[in-house]
Amino acid sequence: MISADHITGLILAGGRAQRMGGIDKGLIPFHGKALIESAIQALKSQVGQILINANRNITKYSIYGYPVIVDEAPDFSGPLAGFLAGLKVCKTPYLVTSPCDSPLMPPDLCAKLAEELESGNYQLVYASTKEASGKIWAQPVFCFMRSDVKSSLKEFLSKGDLKIDNWFKELRTSTVIFENAKAFANVNTPEELQHLEAMSK
Repeated sequence: MISADHITGLILAGGRAQRMGGIDKGLIPFHGKALIESAIQALKSQVGQILINANRNITKYSIYGYPVIVDEAPDFSGPLAGFLAGLKVCKTPYLVTSPCDSPLMPPDLCAKLAEELESGNYQLVYASTKEASGKIWAQPVFCFMRSDVKSSLKEFLSKGDLKIDNWFKELRTSTVIFENAKAFANVNTPEELQHLEAMSK
């Protein structure tokens, strides 16, 4: 069993948030507190260390007391750039990632992903959700990886490809299906923010 001390949690707050009018999503109020505070709260009991990946408002993010790391490329290259930034400073054998705008993250996210990783000697395991219709949706920004995948990711990004599922195809990966799809709900529009607040009262 992988202990929390061997896991670093990386909260991804480095996106552009174009559908939110360019507002920095991690700092949007959710029940009176910045969204990222809910992400920190959900993750901190599951990991030994936390990192925040942000590309603006660095000072505001640093007030939470965790290291804030920026992408190497200054062009908002997506979650994989954040993954690489995290892997470069990760000092534990494992890294788990989550976005800053999914405040209802499952409390057993790390435990379930870690168990799957060990059971099949995988390099990376990501979450998936099951809709009421039975359809399975991948949630690839919620993933648990061995920190030694850094060289694979660095090489992949050097080719100019930014698609997360294309990188996953180069690794030994698996997924864990979580029944509660609402736990992975995120905020892309002001309407979704209102809905999420109402849903989590």
